[in-house]
Amino acid sequence: MIELAIGIILGGCALGAGCAMIAGIGPGIGEGNAVASACEAIGRQPESKSDVTSTMLFGCAIAETTGIYALVIAILLIFVAPGRFVNILTEGIKAAKESGLI
Repeated sequence: MIELAIGIILGGCALGAGCAMIAGIGPGIGEGNAVASACEAIGRQPESKSDVTSTMLFGCAIAETTGIYALVIAILLIFVAPGRFVNILTEGIKAAKESGLI
């Protein structure tokens, strides 16, 4: 019984980590569009290269934060959450046995 519960916990954490990593698609597409637009702007007005480049880099840095947050969440779900959830499960079962519920 407890093995099934631990398997469900591990599967749920892995599924959640995979869903969190889907968020990496957005920053990749957004940064690609930003760089393409910056290249077009520099092609039209080469004298504004430094202004366009600095604005593009700042925007890409902000857009990348969502991907980094998703990576942090995925790492936490893979390495930290399963242990905590299993500890909560075993403590709950132990408490239920001590109180006579199981």
